Amino acid sequence: MSEARMTLPPLSVWAPHAQTVELALTTAPPGAVHGAEHRWDGAERLPLDRQDDGWWTPAESVRARWTNLARAGLGYGFVVDGEGPFPDPRSRCQPDTVHGPSRLFEASAHGWKDGDWAGRPLRGAVIYELHLGTFTDEGTLDAGAQKLDHLVSLGVTHVELLPVNSFGGRHNWGYDGVGWYAVDASYGGPSAYQRFVDACHGAGLAVIQDVVYNHLGPSGNYLPRFGPYLTEHSTGWGSGLNLDGPDSDEVRRYILDNARMWFEDYHVDGLRLDAVHALQDTRARHLLEELAAETDALSGRLGRPLVVVAESDLNDPRLITERPGPGADGAGGYGLTGQWSDDFHHAVHVALSGETDGYYADFAPLSALAKVLNNGFFHDGSWSSFRQRRHGRPLGEHIPAEALVVCLQNHDQVGNRAAGDRLTASLDEGQLAIGAALLLTGPFTPMLFMGEEWAASTPWQFFTAHREPELAQAVTKGRRREFARMAWSDDEVPDPQSPETFAASRLRWDEAETGRHARLLELYRTLARIRIERPELTDPDRSTTRAVVDDERHWVRMDRGVAAESGAGADVGPGSVVLLAALGAEPMPVPDELRRYRLLAGHGAGGPCTAVPDDARVPPHGFLLLGREGQS
Repeated sequence: MSEARMTLPPLSVWAPHAQTVELALTTAPPGAVHGAEHRWDGAERLPLDRQDDGWWTPAESVRARWTNLARAGLGYGFVVDGEGPFPDPRSRCQPDTVHGPSRLFEASAHGWKDGDWAGRPLRGAVIYELHLGTFTDEGTLDAGAQKLDHLVSLGVTHVELLPVNSFGGRHNWGYDGVGWYAVDASYGGPSAYQRFVDACHGAGLAVIQDVVYNHLGPSGNYLPRFGPYLTEHSTGWGSGLNLDGPDSDEVRRYILDNARMWFEDYHVDGLRLDAVHALQDTRARHLLEELAAETDALSGRLGRPLVVVAESDLNDPRLITERPGPGADGAGGYGLTGQWSDDFHHAVHVALSGETDGYYADFAPLSALAKVLNNGFFHDGSWSSFRQRRHGRPLGEHIPAEALVVCLQNHDQVGNRAAGDRLTASLDEGQLAIGAALLLTGPFTPMLFMGEEWAASTPWQFFTAHREPELAQAVTKGRRREFARMAWSDDEVPDPQSPETFAASRLRWDEAETGRHARLLELYRTLARIRIERPELTDPDRSTTRAVVDDERHWVRMDRGVAAESGAGADVGPGSVVLLAALGAEPMPVPDELRRYRLLAGHGAGGPCTAVPDDARVPPHGFLLLGREGQS
């Protein structure tokens, strides 16, 4: 990645239209002040020097003095044209929330133990998405590191952390952060983050960090005080970033340097980019292409794979299509490693739950699931009744299967439900097992949401802890107003500001050891092991998957490891691994051609299947996973 802004002296800040910028130094230690009016009491102000490019830097004498102050952990900020002090936009440490003084953090001080870590590619991955604040009772990075053995036993390869950047309250969902460069103190701060990544690498786990580059939260966003970081373009969650207007070069650099920070200073292995469809960028080279190119270059220098996965609802293959080569003048893709594909989630959710409201309506026929398994996208230029227009574009044959990251549940699909209810609340054990089989034996990269593997009974609700009374009230009212349109009463919609809403969302690890929780956990472990043992389950060639359904009886058959067709209409025969699932009330017969296959795994509404039933039928709300004899 470019060295443009990572080598500036400490205490530098970009404020291109300011007339004066001063450095404010406070001797108040972290945590000593709590009221906004007292955070900067006694702060000393020192002038900064303006550079030609709009950056302001301290004189040599100021930098020398700062060295001693930094060692004492004292705070600093900036006064812009007489207003402030405001925290550093690139602050690495905000122990008094995003409203308090910034603190220096020396990333190079950590003694890394992952020198032999070679990284992990996306191919063959099993991703585990978690929110640190509710993953454990303590809600910290150090506590999360104590659960890594569980993830390893589950077959997880990549740990994906919801956003950890600094926010304004005691806890947060993750998507209201404003201190992009700082790890929130409630999780343990930046040093704890380095320890967590080190522990993950020691356990053989890669780390993906979820980052939000499309908007900032409503509390503590001081960027507009410094420069034109934002535009009037609304993302639906707040103002968008200035990616293509005047002064946008430095705004883009702000994002690109942040990505570089995660890779270099924190040794993460990948980034998940939140809602990239909300990025408004009309420049010839899109920010995503620039980010992907810089990440690939850094990957080469570091000697390990770095992945960038985007969340997008556009169904646009351009995101994961290769970039044009050097000197090419033709159109190409952005070259990202992967993208989330909601179509898989929607198709499986409807097939299992029967919900067809809103955007689920198009996925009502079971044939939608077959189309997704065979083609990747359901909306590939097809009519979307939810959007009232055609949507998406087909995936090209060159797109590998692992480039689509899919799930049964995730923070959005659970947390954005009115009550934050998981599939556990409405599906029986057999239905949950079918979902797991479709996810872990399907062609795409599977992602689990924390607790899914044991059918956690706890919801994961939308929670906030805004300190500003007006903002807190607006969030509560807005949430209830949103769901009132869908006939939910106020009593049924948890108050995001209530501490009980946050507490109810914490995982209960003790329940994983009993009843159907324990049975489903063992099933997830079995399916993950089979996924490793059978190479056809991680084949990048999407043409080796063939799915067919019986819409009337609600049966699904998915063949993996299908031989290449020899011609149009050729009978290609069964795959080497076959999933048979009876989603409805009628048992599904095992075809004669599969009678000689051996049982790899199976589950019904009452628990695991240890053998093919005597009547050679898949039980209702159950599945059988069969493998050709003679293959591992």
